[in-house]
Amino acid sequence: MNLKAVRTLYLAELARTKRTMLQSIVSPVISTSLYFVVFGAAIGTRISEVEGVSYGAFIVPGLIMLMLLTQSVATASFGIFFPRFSGAIYELLSAPVSYAEIVIGYVGAAATKAVALGLIALGTASLFVPLEIAHPLWMLFFLVLTAITFSLLGFIIGIWADGFEQLQLVPLLIITPLTFLGGTFYALEMLPPFWQAVTLFNPVVYLVSGFRWSFYGIGDVSLAASLTMIGAFLVAGIALVNWIFRSGYRLKP
Repeated sequence: MNLKAVRTLYLAELARTKRTMLQSIVSPVISTSLYFVVFGAAIGTRISEVEGVSYGAFIVPGLIMLMLLTQSVATASFGIFFPRFSGAIYELLSAPVSYAEIVIGYVGAAATKAVALGLIALGTASLFVPLEIAHPLWMLFFLVLTAITFSLLGFIIGIWADGFEQLQLVPLLIITPLTFLGGTFYALEMLPPFWQAVTLFNPVVYLVSGFRWSFYGIGDVSLAASLTMIGAFLVAGIALVNWIFRSGYRLKP
């Protein structure tokens, strides 16, 4: 593998994201604060604790996961879509750079930004509620692995999309609703049995549950189930990207 090529692509993508870094930092701080103001005032006064954890602290992992998923997908999808839109992708494909190096460069830069924003959201949340991270290494593991996995998904969306509108389709209509319905603001045991069973078909439940376990040692599903789900996401993403480059899907003029 040509590490110099990977580094060049990675730094070029980071340089692009730095131009909007102020907006990128302000956005998670404001949105995280608003979630605490709205949900803390509206629901926190009625629900003091969930599974022994204060409601404000309970929703923190879900809010960070929401930020992580949306930012990973958005950054990676735009990062690869813009070269396709401008035609620069053909110069990149004709350069002595392998497909793996292209993916690592773009996905790595998007994941780096998403992890940074997740940590900013975590720092913002700590200003509102006292936080305890029972398993910090597991927390970082989930943070990084989720960012990489969904940056890979964003990369795929950026290749699939025909226009800027389609770039927003999956984050707005699929990822955000699934995250809201995936236990971000509640525990599954608070739902009626029927809806508990239905919610288990939501893959984001497993991501939020595993991430929350790293904070408080509690989760709606087992740690093994969470790891299996995110591993399945990652393997599926790698397989799909491999097929895209081998078949030339949306990459041929």
